Amino acid sequence: MAVELIAVELNDREQAVLDWLAAQGGAILALIGELVNIDSGSHDKAGTDAVADRLERFLAERGISTERIAHGRFGDALKASLPGESNRPVMLLGHRDTVFLKGEAARRPFRIEGSRAHGPGCVDMKAGLAMNAFVLAAMKQFGAPVPLIGLFTSDEEIGSPSSRAVIEREARTARAVFNSEPGRPSGAIVTARKGGVFMRCEVTGKAAHAGNNLADGISAIEEVARKIIDLHALTDPAKGIGVHVGVVAGGEAVNMVAPHASFSIDLRFIEPADRDATMAAIERIVARSYLPGTSASLEITGEFKPLVASPESKRLFRHYADCARALGREVTGEFAGGCADSGFTAGVGAPTLCAVGPIGGRAHSPDEYLEIDTVVPRAQALALAILRFDRLSTP
Repeated sequence: MAVELIAVELNDREQAVLDWLAAQGGAILALIGELVNIDSGSHDKAGTDAVADRLERFLAERGISTERIAHGRFGDALKASLPGESNRPVMLLGHRDTVFLKGEAARRPFRIEGSRAHGPGCVDMKAGLAMNAFVLAAMKQFGAPVPLIGLFTSDEEIGSPSSRAVIEREARTARAVFNSEPGRPSGAIVTARKGGVFMRCEVTGKAAHAGNNLADGISAIEEVARKIIDLHALTDPAKGIGVHVGVVAGGEAVNMVAPHASFSIDLRFIEPADRDATMAAIERIVARSYLPGTSASLEITGEFKPLVASPESKRLFRHYADCARALGREVTGEFAGGCADSGFTAGVGAPTLCAVGPIGGRAHSPDEYLEIDTVVPRAQALALAILRFDRLSTP
């Protein structure tokens, strides 16, 4: 299937790459299905490594060299490398983990209904992984004008505790980063994102019999409830700050004053300075004993940097949008409240675009879907942006 252009002439290599990707639509969809049918929750090392095994095999069959960066607790990072005609590489980024528990793939295997595909992680972001793998394969077959790094990580959904250092190390040498998170339902890509901090708070009280000795107890659950009220009051929509307690647990028996309780906090922010100020306020609330005799501790379990648009990333967006337009697609940029690994790459100075993957919606839910007819066009737009990297517009 040839690509229809809008007043833009393709050279032979560009035409060959785009036509090859167009012919691979069924194969890309098949690989997406294989990946979806592998459980790969963030804490499931065997599952996330199984996804890496499948991608590694795909790449090896096409002559693309790979490296596994082993980790004892979380899944290994998988790095693919292709030489190019210049020195600094362009990075294609994606995460293999999903938010779903083991067994979800068997309960809801990959399926196609009309123009949409469904299954756990189908769009967030196994479609993006398959797309990146096929773009790398196209560049291997027809030649890449720039070196390419494909980085497939294992724990983005929990803040990339094992992958962040690898991502930042590779991004420091990159000319640009394309993160193939799902495209927005509007068709837009993401040019800026909030940062986030995930925390867990443990609270200790004093047990007592709820009937005979109620006054002797100190309820860790009540202490948690009082803290939550003040924590939620830190939310400031006008500044883009959100503080939310999403998980609460505590107590041992209904007739016992709870001697312990815990809760998890999600902080979102736009400006890095707001992160520090809000964290200080959270720490004060956690340290305060609303009920005398309680104590509390706070642990950061994961953190994302915000994706802040820079002059260089704005140039990169114009370049990507021009390439998409050359293929008959108008692409806009959006701000997203969700966090992603793109914040880490932008944070070390690499011009970064996010959500360049296939389009879908309702991620993290049983209703997650992938728009099938966007898989090839998004792969072609990414490939053309790579092939025309020397045409990046000047400021």
